Order: sequence, then C-alpha cells, then structure tokens
Amino acid sequence: MTWLLLTYKVPAEPAAKRIALWRRLKGMGAVYLQGGVCLLPKTDDHVRRLKMLENDIAGMAGESVILETVALDRTQEDKVVARFKADRDDAYEEFIDKCDDFERDLAKEVAADHYTYAELEENDVDLKKLQGWLAKIRKLDFYGGVRVAEAEERLKGCEALLDDYAKRVFEAHDENR
Repeated sequence: MTWLLLTYKVPAEPAAKRIALWRRLKGMGAVYLQGGVCLLPKTDDHVRRLKMLENDIAGMAGESVILETVALDRTQEDKVVARFKADRDDAYEEFIDKCDDFERDLAKEVAADHYTYAELEENDVDLKKLQGWLAKIRKLDFYGGVRVAEAEERLKGCEALLDDYAKRVFEAHDENR
C-alpha cells in the first residue's frame, strides 16, 4: 500500500485557519499520526487536493512537505490500516446513534397518533441527511470499517420506518382510499 504523508506547520494564530485546515484534512479521511503529520491513501484525487492544501498552507505563512510512502513491513501497514478503520468505525458509531434518535422520534409520533404532513416532511428531511451522511462516511472508508454493514442495515430500518409512517399519514388524511 502506498500513502501520501503530509507534514505541515502553520502559525498558531489565527486559530480559525488552522482549524479549517484540520477540518479539510479530516474531511478527506486523513489519519493523523501526530500533530501536523497525516496520511491518506495515494490516489490522484488525494494528490491533487494535497497540492492545493500545500498552496493554502503557504498562504498561511506555513510550511509543508508531501511525501509518498510505504510501511516498513506488514505489521506497520496493519497499524496504519487499523487507524483508518478505527476512524471510520467511530463515524459509523455516531451515525448509528443518530439512527437511534430518528427511530425514537418516529416511535414517539406513532405513540402519540400524530400523523401530519409537516411531521412527515420533517422526518423525510432527517432521513435524507442520514442517507447523505452515510454516503460521505462510505466514501472515506478506504479499508472497510467493521461497522459498515450495521450502519447500512440501520439506514434501511430508518427508511422502512419512514415508509410505514408515511402510509399512516396518508391513511389519516384519506389519501389511500
């Protein structure tokens, strides 16, 4: 496996620029080995995006170096892949927690016999957010996180619950007759 290693040093102030840089790197799926040192799998997209970040870092009066690297041996490679998987599994865990919230909110509406178009629309928006979020996590899941199947199943469950709720809303408003 070949990775891109970015090392960088930027001024502490303004902190907003430093934080924005960190967010962009995490948003690409980078794994930090330590402060200012991160890895990404080598892809053409990552090369292009890191070169653009290199320019941004220079604009912040910072310094950076981008290297192509490989692990010394299989043990080191496994450590790096485990870090990527752990980051994605943390994201899947958070996603699953949001699915729990979605399911609880719908169950509360059903228990209260609250079947309105406004509530259906609100929950449809929430479901679309969940769908988009899972797609983003999958895009950054370079090495197959352990919890991906669970997250996908939970999303399917949320979709089924919303479908059922929609039917109840339509029945409450005589839409299916």
